[in-house]
Amino acid sequence: MNLETPKKFRGLQQQAQQVAKHYFRPISRKYDQVEHAYPKELDLLAALLDGMNEGSPDAVGAGSASKRGAAREQQAGIKNGGNMAALLGVIELCWGDVGLLLAMPRQGLGNAAIAAVANDEQQARFGKTWAAMAITEPGCGSDSAAIRTTAVKDGDHYILNGEKIFVTSGGRADAVVVWATLDRSLGRAAIKSFVVEKGTPGMTITRLEKKLGIKASDTASISLSDCRVPAANLLGNAEIDVQKGFAGVMETFDNTRPLVAGMAVGVARAALERTRELLSKAGCRFDYAKPLLSVTHAEATLYRLEAEWEAARLLTLKAAWMADNKLPNSKEASIAKAKAGRVASEVTLKCVELAGALGYGEDELLEKWARDSKILDIFEGTQQIQLLIVARRLLGKSSSELK
Repeated sequence: MNLETPKKFRGLQQQAQQVAKHYFRPISRKYDQVEHAYPKELDLLAALLDGMNEGSPDAVGAGSASKRGAAREQQAGIKNGGNMAALLGVIELCWGDVGLLLAMPRQGLGNAAIAAVANDEQQARFGKTWAAMAITEPGCGSDSAAIRTTAVKDGDHYILNGEKIFVTSGGRADAVVVWATLDRSLGRAAIKSFVVEKGTPGMTITRLEKKLGIKASDTASISLSDCRVPAANLLGNAEIDVQKGFAGVMETFDNTRPLVAGMAVGVARAALERTRELLSKAGCRFDYAKPLLSVTHAEATLYRLEAEWEAARLLTLKAAWMADNKLPNSKEASIAKAKAGRVASEVTLKCVELAGALGYGEDELLEKWARDSKILDIFEGTQQIQLLIVARRLLGKSSSELK
C-alpha cells in the first residue's frame, strides 16, 4: 500500500480544501447558532459540484466528497477508486465543517446504501436523488439486526409500518432509505432496504432533534404507518438468503464507516492545526528533535495527539484502499471507525484544554469542533459496537456467540 496521496486525486483534494476554507468555514458559526435552519448557501455549491461532476469523474462532488463516492468501481484494475476519492474529499471538507458536509444536498447516507446494494436500474433511477438513511429505532440502537419495522408484500407494493429515529437529513432529503424486515422469524436475513420517496402517504416526520453538535444538519424522527412503497424500490435482491444473512445490507457500512472515520480525521486535523498556531503565538517552539522530557507539557501533549491522529489517518486510508481493491474490509472498517472516532473526540477536547479560555469561547471554532466530533464516535455504530465487531472477526465468533 502506497501511503502517498494518489496523483490523480491531488486536484480533488485541493478543490475540497478550497470549498472547506472559503465556503464552509465562513458560515460554520452562523448555522451552529440557528439549529434546524437550512444552509441555503449549499444549494449553489451543490449545483456547482453537479456541474463539475459531469465534466470530471474525480470532481469534489462525485466519487469524492460525497458518500455516493463509495459506489462500486466499475473499471477493472483500478487500485484507488471511488472509496479513496470519497475519503480524501471528506477529510478536507470536514476540516471545514462536519455539519455542513452532512447537510449537503444529494450527499446523504442513503446514497451510500443505493451505491452499495442497488441494481443497475435502481442506480439509474435513484442516482441523483438526495437520500437519507433510516436504520435506528426506539427499541433498537446499535443492534441493527433487531429492527422491528415491517415490510409486507401486497401485490406490486410493500406496506411499511414502524418508527425510525436519528435520521440524518430526514426532514430535507428527497427520499429515505428505510431498513425493514420481511419476516421477523428469519432474523437478520430478512432485513431489506427500501427507497421511500418524500411525500409518500404514510411517512411522517414527527420530530427534529436538538443536538450537542452538527447543528447545521437536521436529525429527524420518522413514523411509517401503512406506507405503500413500490416493490421496485426494494434495493437489490428481494429474495431472502438465509445463508448470506445480513451481509447484503451490511455492505453499506463497509463503505461508509471509513468515510465517517475520514470525517473524524478531518475535524481532528483542524483542531490540531489551530491549536498549534495558538501555542506558537504563546511561545511554544515545537522542536521535534528534542526528547519529550525536555519540552513543555503543552508541546508534549500536542506531539502525542498528532501521533494518535496519524495512526487514525493511516487505518482509515487502509480501509478505503481495501474496499477499492475488492478485499473484505469489514474488520478494517470497524477498526478505522473505532480509532478515528475516539481520537477525534480526545483530540478536539484536549485542544480546547490546551488553548485555555480561547478554546472555550466562541471567538474560536475549537469548542464547536469538540461538540461536533462526539457524534463521529457514536453514529454508524458506536465505539463499543465497533470493538465488538473487531473482536468477532479476530476470534472467528458469530454475533450470537459473542455479544
